[in-house]
Amino acid sequence: MSEKVAEAEMSEKAADLQSALPTTTTARLFTTLGLVTAWYSSNIAVLLFNKYLLSSYGFMYPIFLTMCHMVACSVLSFVAIPWLKLVPVQSVRSRAQFLKISALSLVFCGSVVSGNVSLRYLPVSFNQAVGATTPFFTAVFACIMTPRRESWITYATLVPVVAGVIVASGAEPSFHLIGFIVCIGATAARAFKTVLQGILMSSEEEKLSSMNLLLYMAPIAVILILPAIMIMEKNVISVTLALVREDFKLALYLLFNSSLAYFVNLTNFLVTKYTSALTHQVLGNAKGAVAVGISILIFRNPVSFTGMAGYGLTPLGVVLYSESKRRNKCGSVPTLPLPISIDSPKSNMIIEEKVGARDQQ
Repeated sequence: MSEKVAEAEMSEKAADLQSALPTTTTARLFTTLGLVTAWYSSNIAVLLFNKYLLSSYGFMYPIFLTMCHMVACSVLSFVAIPWLKLVPVQSVRSRAQFLKISALSLVFCGSVVSGNVSLRYLPVSFNQAVGATTPFFTAVFACIMTPRRESWITYATLVPVVAGVIVASGAEPSFHLIGFIVCIGATAARAFKTVLQGILMSSEEEKLSSMNLLLYMAPIAVILILPAIMIMEKNVISVTLALVREDFKLALYLLFNSSLAYFVNLTNFLVTKYTSALTHQVLGNAKGAVAVGISILIFRNPVSFTGMAGYGLTPLGVVLYSESKRRNKCGSVPTLPLPISIDSPKSNMIIEEKVGARDQQ
């Protein structure tokens, strides 16, 4: 009799567990969808907001804008990690590790500032198309700086990545040479940082999560940016205060925009946790296309059919490249870190959180 009771209880528990599974799965699905929506929204919003401030609004101080972002990331990182403990705190264990983080911060600053400067001259759609060539530059730097090599098929998939930008550049009605050069520099710097980070932060003792790396990099970036502001944007503080007195909305714009810059990294980190690396990669590629479409609708910048073909060719090459790397496990690029994206997020080539923090811009 007792055996029958036990069997009945076990059957009841199994039924309860079975009924609970869909609820758990549904809850996780809605959580993932919410995070992806927040990630897309924050990425695209900060990109469009940067363009609006630097071009449409007339706030022509990209270096100061970058510093505002870094200050916000410093403050909010401290609130989120050491205080609220949303992410386990990882400490800097040695002077050598600190110097490595400082070196990454320098490259990080260069890529973010260059990306913002390029938005003064280029439409967001073309800026995103150029930024999608990050995998090409990452492969080049990895080939130069690491001993591993890709298969010829993988390298061949980079041809449409570059060809798309060439086509888009030739057909871009709003093409600006200085903006294009600066944007290429920002993309190359972002790729260089990804490879450099994979090399410098490769030991188990020095690996940091993307959020912890941002916690240490952002304050260093503020210190590094200050001299550039004093030299290149001398009167920015007085000008900004005068503009705020005339239009207080500018202060709200800067505060909101800077907070979004941190939210980009937080949602990127959480989406990576809730999805697979491949899913994150596909979502990142699609995000670039969505950003291009929304920016054209908002800013009404002229786009030719040939230019649109170029915009489409570059992400197609990125998808082919990513698929080739997935199938060919003997690639040349080492396991690279999860990039940090502050200002103008781009397509992701490799997503791997084991080594540290990733970009982009």
